Amino acid sequence: MDFDRSDSFNKQTLQEVAKKIPQLDVSSVETLLTFIKTSYKVHSLIEENLGFYGLSPGRIRVLLVMYVENDKYFTPSELADKVGITRATVTGLLDGLVRDGIVERRNHPNDRRMVMIRLTHDGVKLLNRVLPPHYLLIAQLMSGLNETERKSLVHLLEKIEQNLPDHAQTPVQEP
Repeated sequence: MDFDRSDSFNKQTLQEVAKKIPQLDVSSVETLLTFIKTSYKVHSLIEENLGFYGLSPGRIRVLLVMYVENDKYFTPSELADKVGITRATVTGLLDGLVRDGIVERRNHPNDRRMVMIRLTHDGVKLLNRVLPPHYLLIAQLMSGLNETERKSLVHLLEKIEQNLPDHAQTPVQEP
């Protein structure tokens, strides 16, 4: 969806559709579209900014876990669990990070079937260079909200998350 042109999909259009579909709550749809549009733009900006350094939101999440415990070796499954992604996803991310010299992969000393992952010195240097401007960007994005508004936004987003169905594949049925 091209969100820069989505303003043409306006309240009047929604009101016309609501005449045909009485279940349509114009305010709910407007709120959701604004949320999606803003989320998309923020995510795109973060992706673009991290992309300058050869990173992505997925890569940065994995790297932050290792950055906190810099000298520790992790198993891929530990990283997947800590980040909340699948083992297959973490394997793909780690393959690229190893290839780029950001992390190193070693065989487990007691079990050759297992591998251990750790940030390299170059990986630490990269994060020390990337993280300050990354978090400055996030601070700038949130600077229009005071602390109370930020807490309210988090609370409201958590309320929306609670209403998400457990299974996205199950279509919502009319009551």
